[in-house]
Amino acid sequence: MQLDSRTGWFQGVRHCPSPNCNERPAGEISLLVIHNISLPPGEFGGGHVQAFFQNRLDVDQHPYFAEIAALTVSAHFLIERDGSITQFVSCLDRAWHAGVSCFDGRENCNDFSLGIELEGTDELPFSDAQYHALKTLTLALQRAYPQITLERMRGHSDIAPGRKTDPGPAFDWQRLRSGLTEQ
Repeated sequence: MQLDSRTGWFQGVRHCPSPNCNERPAGEISLLVIHNISLPPGEFGGGHVQAFFQNRLDVDQHPYFAEIAALTVSAHFLIERDGSITQFVSCLDRAWHAGVSCFDGRENCNDFSLGIELEGTDELPFSDAQYHALKTLTLALQRAYPQITLERMRGHSDIAPGRKTDPGPAFDWQRLRSGLTEQ
């Protein structure tokens, strides 16, 4: 897995481009935000997250899909239960993953962050394959964007407290941070 610094796309991962992105206002990348997602809630696989991030969610497949189909959201990456990584948005662009958010006194975290979605829920443990892929991806991102230090890795719940709960109590921050080094 290698980042093409000109395009912001990783080689060696699946590409599934999302239209739900735009240009970063300043080009800064200094925060990593960890999320979780499952569609429908609590169910894994099926390609529904990919369809959601591409505005192609079939509302006839599940009643919950009708509630969220009009939303236009994305993340830079999704790590599925088997550890496979999909990239939706170039790292150079702003994905729409954080919403109303604030970190270190700065609002609009999408402007300066990368978003990684883990296929999962707040309550269910994430898989070994996901932690391995997350660690590998995070190390590659730290090499490319040295401002992403251990202190600048946060959960969605940290930057949108009271509004978001992910990645949730089942996420093991120590497991992620072990082996990661400051750049």
